[in-house]
Amino acid sequence: MSIPKEFQINELLHQKTYLSNGELIEWKGKNDEVFSTISSTEDYQLTLLGTIPHMDEATAMEVLQSACDAYSKGQGDWPTMKVAQRIACMEDFVSKMKEQREVVVKYLMWEIGKSLPDSQKEFDRTVEYILDTIEDYKQLDRDSAKFHKKDGVYAHIRRGPLGVVLCLGPYNYPLNETFALLIPALIMGNTVVFKPAKHGVLLLSPLLEAFRSSFPKGVVNVIYGRGREVAAPIMQSGRVDVLALIGNSKSAIALQDQHPHKNRLRLVLGLEAKNPGIVLPDADLDLAIDECISGTLSFNGQRCTALKILYVHEDIQEEFNRRFAERVDALKFGNPWDEKVMLTPLPEPDKPQYIQELIDDAEKHGAKVLNKRGGETTENYIFPAVLYPVTEEMRVYQEEQFGPVIPVKPFRSIDDLLDEIADSNYGQQVSLFGNDIKRLAPLIDTLVNLVCRVNLNSSCQRGPDVFPFTGRKDSAVGTLSVHDALRSFSIRTFVASKDKAYNNEILRELLDSKSSNFVSTDYLL
Repeated sequence: MSIPKEFQINELLHQKTYLSNGELIEWKGKNDEVFSTISSTEDYQLTLLGTIPHMDEATAMEVLQSACDAYSKGQGDWPTMKVAQRIACMEDFVSKMKEQREVVVKYLMWEIGKSLPDSQKEFDRTVEYILDTIEDYKQLDRDSAKFHKKDGVYAHIRRGPLGVVLCLGPYNYPLNETFALLIPALIMGNTVVFKPAKHGVLLLSPLLEAFRSSFPKGVVNVIYGRGREVAAPIMQSGRVDVLALIGNSKSAIALQDQHPHKNRLRLVLGLEAKNPGIVLPDADLDLAIDECISGTLSFNGQRCTALKILYVHEDIQEEFNRRFAERVDALKFGNPWDEKVMLTPLPEPDKPQYIQELIDDAEKHGAKVLNKRGGETTENYIFPAVLYPVTEEMRVYQEEQFGPVIPVKPFRSIDDLLDEIADSNYGQQVSLFGNDIKRLAPLIDTLVNLVCRVNLNSSCQRGPDVFPFTGRKDSAVGTLSVHDALRSFSIRTFVASKDKAYNNEILRELLDSKSSNFVSTDYLL
């Protein structure tokens, strides 16, 4: 097997420290090995990449204490700091982060099997997200640098932090989506305990020193281990003010249930989805098939925004299925650094078996695998199977597959289809393919009330990051985007004063002396 020199694993990465209270503390307990499903030998075997700490409850609680001390019941340096100072810390961090691009991209490929172009894109997009967040925060502060007057009362309204945040990111975008939670939470003045996902954990090791040196002690804290052993006791303490999680709704519910004061707990959740693609009889099939290939199989379908079921009108189902199945079979499988590779090894060793179970169940209930290569299995992959016709009793219809299998369901009545989407547990996005505006207009008007983004003749996606990213029902709580995330991790708070000479003189002195970081009309450039 030929692995380009720059991507070879020449030495193991042993993450021997965790970040707490501004220090990289040596972990002296049990460690967990981190493997890649990508083989580095001719005879297939998992590749050992390194080790990470297997932290325990006691250490997790010490780390939580660091975050609580840094917030200090709202009195800490970070939550009371001037906006310009927090921005300076974030700019320092992103500068140091950019120096680690090469090694982070390398581990993105090895740990989760993401292709080289997509790994590079994830890193660059994350840097861009941080810079856009900084600019948006500046504008937010500019808009707040004034007083409002109503009914004889002056009000100086800003947004303040919520407190201590427990941040849990996903394995499929372990950098970008994790930082989409972490960065706005930090810049708004919160302190954070962050636990990386099970897969995509070593790629964060090169960034720990940047976190340590860029922010005041206790503001960013990083723990490792199993969620039930470290995250659950942190929630049970009742000292977490915000649960920020991108992952599974069952995990989110389990963690919420651990918190003893649920009315005090703010939630920012990006959860699973079963985004449908709807192909109408007048759709441009060339365009629809291109977008459905991308929507269903980008990163092997391991995206919450992936198209996880295709509804194809009966009038065009035969042609669509034939052409779509041929296109799937023509996709290239290989290692992440291979040129023009579309399909790459799955990071979860048990995922091929799970996908096969879905295929077997669908076939048992009458579906067929339309593409010749569908279900072909290797040690670290199962080739995408196009299943047709899918019915409601099949597991692949009911479950979010999060992997390379594509259920296709025929439809005749658009009303019945809308009922299905309305009855779904999920409501993130939909892709709608067609060109007859008399048919599209009423569909759009209904679908926007069932999901949060209707993609016209294009696949579902999260970006651009300046657009809202959220969902209905079990798909999300709160909204993530450059603009909205700053608001999700903060609360409107203000100082009010009756319009009297005594009060006005105090306000003038506060502004002239610049002694308050909150009461300020300075314009941030």
